[in-house]
Amino acid sequence: MIQAWFKIPFWQRVLGGFVLGALLGLVAADAAISMQPLGQLFIRAIQMLVAPLVLFAIVSSITSMQGQRNLGRLAGKTVGLFLLTALIASAIGLGVGTFVDLTPSIELTASSVTERDIPPVSQVFLSVIPTNPFAALAEGKVLQIIFFAVLLGLAINALKEKAKPAQRFFQGGAEIMYQITRYVLELTPIGVFGLMAWVVGSYGLEMLLPLGKFIGAIYLACVIHIVFVYGSLVRFGAKVKPWQFFRAIFPTQLIAYSTSSSFGTLPSTLKTTTERLGVKKEYASFSLPLGATINMDGCGGIYPAIAAIFIAHLYGIPLGAMEYGIIMVTATMASIGTAGVPGSAMVMLTVTLSAVGLPLEGIAFIAAIDRIIDMMRTATNVTGDMAVSLVVAKSENMVDEDVLAASMINKQMPVAKTAITSS
Repeated sequence: MIQAWFKIPFWQRVLGGFVLGALLGLVAADAAISMQPLGQLFIRAIQMLVAPLVLFAIVSSITSMQGQRNLGRLAGKTVGLFLLTALIASAIGLGVGTFVDLTPSIELTASSVTERDIPPVSQVFLSVIPTNPFAALAEGKVLQIIFFAVLLGLAINALKEKAKPAQRFFQGGAEIMYQITRYVLELTPIGVFGLMAWVVGSYGLEMLLPLGKFIGAIYLACVIHIVFVYGSLVRFGAKVKPWQFFRAIFPTQLIAYSTSSSFGTLPSTLKTTTERLGVKKEYASFSLPLGATINMDGCGGIYPAIAAIFIAHLYGIPLGAMEYGIIMVTATMASIGTAGVPGSAMVMLTVTLSAVGLPLEGIAFIAAIDRIIDMMRTATNVTGDMAVSLVVAKSENMVDEDVLAASMINKQMPVAKTAITSS
């Protein structure tokens, strides 16, 4: 019985928990309300992950770039563009989330909401620097953890051989945290069942109606980002017409959309980037796996921004300019460390919600439709990997111009025949 359960695709198990919880809330409200502890169990398990996962994963991501050819210049340009597009993606997500009316007909009451006294801007910047990194870890202060993790990663890279044991420690720690994350995320169907049973039992089905608008907002923001941000990037950075670029990469975008896995799409991404865009393989072999790890414009920029606004509306919690700024920073920086883990967008969302003091119970709504959203998020991420790789390779004269020119005038593109495995 247990083996049969785990053979069901993860997203179907989550959706099943969502539907069963909603049905229980409809037919037996009192029993459904008593299921809330199951949801709280899941929320507490997710909270347990955040601090160590962000620390180990960000340090591991930075130190994994050590020793690469032309690291200083190539990695600087590549990571710089990844972070820039992620920041723009966050801004687009906030804009779309504000423009689209995500307000539900009924407001929920959170079990706990962090009081948020808005400090002056100077204090916000000062508070990013931890006076005690261990206290920041113990208290789950995400911005301080990110700041300290970046410093650790840079210091380990600077010390090279002297810091090899520390590098292995953090990379091993990251793998351990990824595995713990996989264990915890197996609780998602149970957590969603408990939370949805409680919500529907307490408030009724009308709370579920805004989900269609939420999905539409995510797709709209992703399309805007792909067309205007990536289109402008290749137009002005690589001197390639956007429509020709999108035509060349379209089959790989379809693979990304259908598999919802940046790593699963990587063979096709590499083939398209080298054989259609003309990027030299020695650079593409560095930039694309790196992009699949840290370039998460869909998951780390657009998704947390819109989701935070949606959950704030859900619980009737106002967000101001300061909260918007914190959402942009945490969504951008947290994306560095949590890519490549199944369900990673949920962890990133937890980081963002914690940073602005929003209740984590709202994750139950979003987790139930995560598969639909994840398809578009992944297509956005993979498009960004290829766009940034082309632009940086152009600036470094690492593009075969003959291959690129032939691709731009060729209307037929062979689809890469690769074995794709969804994460």
